[in-house]
Amino acid sequence: MDTSLFIIQLLNGIQLGLLLFLVASGLTLVFGILDFVNLAHGALYMVGAFICASLTYATGSFILAVIIALPLTAAVGFVIERLVARPLYARNHLDQVLATFGLILVLDTAAHLIWGPQGMAVPLPEFLQGQISLSGGLVLPTFRLVIIFTGLAAAGGLFWLVNYTRLGMLIRAGASNRTMVSALGINIQLLFSLVFALGAALAGLAGMLIAPITEASIGMGNSIIITAFVVIIVGGIGSMKGAFLAALMIGLIDTLGRSYLDEIFSLVMSPVAAENSAPAISAMLIYIIMAAVLAFRPQGLFPPKVR
Repeated sequence: MDTSLFIIQLLNGIQLGLLLFLVASGLTLVFGILDFVNLAHGALYMVGAFICASLTYATGSFILAVIIALPLTAAVGFVIERLVARPLYARNHLDQVLATFGLILVLDTAAHLIWGPQGMAVPLPEFLQGQISLSGGLVLPTFRLVIIFTGLAAAGGLFWLVNYTRLGMLIRAGASNRTMVSALGINIQLLFSLVFALGAALAGLAGMLIAPITEASIGMGNSIIITAFVVIIVGGIGSMKGAFLAALMIGLIDTLGRSYLDEIFSLVMSPVAAENSAPAISAMLIYIIMAAVLAFRPQGLFPPKVR
């Protein structure tokens, strides 16, 4: 096995895992705290990418575009919570699924009208386009390392916010007993709006980070939202730690499976059969893992603590 290639694929898996965590963490906040199933969370990932792309061309700076696009994406989430999500809190999950599926179509059509049918490539500044050479001839793209460090910083900031701030205390209290929190004089509706906006900003940040690699395109969030749901099911619904660990695990399994599963299969079958079957199995691997978790540990691998 080529050690350099393995390390590169390992970092690619970590990068994918951290992007999944940014999407899944917002989904965990909204579903775990608000008990709201938001299928349109992936569309916010797309909205963040498009807003960042437009601002990059307007300002000439990708970094400045990300800084401005984050609160704008949070504002979009805030408006969606007020207009769409709030009337559905008291409804069952099927109504929420149907409404947010319709919202996906609305946001995709709005993106088509505003930005056109073609995707938007996002140019990076010079200092993010280079590569970093390490010992042993290992060369790593600078921007992929930036994605990893940004994802880790966002995870650390979210952990600090939820566990060591007054807002985090209110979020945890609202998740446990929203009626009691309201009785203590806390504006629970505003709290829910802020949680929804934070989830939108996290999804948007993931879209902004991936846009320079893949480009911003209509429907780009439709596939990642499915994987994000796999992450929160495997990690445990409502568990931020579970979302983080499961996202890294899913990212690594998906990336390494696509790279090395054919070599593993070739040990027990012919090379032709291994080459033909490995891509199909690697595409199903994370769903096989999800099915196994649902069968043997339906609460998830790292469920939230219940007192």
